[in-house]
Amino acid sequence: MEWTEVNIFTATAAIELLTAKLMDIGVKGFVIKDAEDFKEFLENKEGHWDYIDKDLMGLTDCETCITIYLPGNDQGVDMLASVRSMLAEVKSADTNGEYGRLEAELSSIREEDWANNWKQYFKPLEIGKKLVIKPSWEEYSGDGSRIILEIDPASSFGTGQHHTTRLCLELLEGCVNGGEKILDMGCGSGILSIAAVLLGAQDAVAVDIEENAAATAAENAQKNNIPAEKYTTYFGNILSDEKLADRIDGKYDVITANIVADVLIAMKDHFLRYIRKGGTLIVSGIIEERMEEVLSAIEQTGFTRKGVNVKDGWAAAEFTLI
Repeated sequence: MEWTEVNIFTATAAIELLTAKLMDIGVKGFVIKDAEDFKEFLENKEGHWDYIDKDLMGLTDCETCITIYLPGNDQGVDMLASVRSMLAEVKSADTNGEYGRLEAELSSIREEDWANNWKQYFKPLEIGKKLVIKPSWEEYSGDGSRIILEIDPASSFGTGQHHTTRLCLELLEGCVNGGEKILDMGCGSGILSIAAVLLGAQDAVAVDIEENAAATAAENAQKNNIPAEKYTTYFGNILSDEKLADRIDGKYDVITANIVADVLIAMKDHFLRYIRKGGTLIVSGIIEERMEEVLSAIEQTGFTRKGVNVKDGWAAAEFTLI
């Protein structure tokens, strides 16, 4: 498998926070360059060093950088979208500017080339009993029994290939019976809320911290012939933007949130704010190691756990408000 190097530019103060959040996204290893760390090494090194390489000395004034490697396929695209969404969230909360520029850049490859190369791996995928996820550039010949959801993720998370998305779609299929109002928090490509409308939901509101994701979700809804009045998108951080939180206010029958553990925990009171009595909350994007921590936090707000699906280290859960 081919791998793509991604460099995340930040500051010393954010290293611990970012590496923890990257692990929640599924990144297992990092290479960290940090001037402060190297300066500490120079000041406290043991033994005698006659010579230190010139390139190594360059670390004394380098920009702090966390390097990760993502697979050059559809899962890698989803992970990169999650990384950028996470960085946008951290940047929004970094009001004092302590965490550097918080930008992710691909190394040694043009992003548009990579974005096209991975498409060879993204093929139509049947999910559950009712849906098939089809990229816009592929053909699908089935027996006509499945609902076709056409998706182009662009730079946003949500192709249906990642376990977290698949688990959510399977749960959605079981709780959308027709006429529901949907709230998709952290919508990415819009795949979950679009699927809900195609399954029979009345309408959907899709929210993402990134403007590009909200735009992509709206475009994908249009590709699936969903009228504009049935699909509304917003971008921004509802955790820090009360005006945005008020704009999407209402009571929803189904809320989906496929994000990461820390954000799900932070959003628990918003889930309660927006869900109607008897409604369904579906959360995902949770690594198995943090599953109980996240699900317990949501239960503490008053939700009742209905079921949990786990696949290859990832978990999705369904709750209701009694």
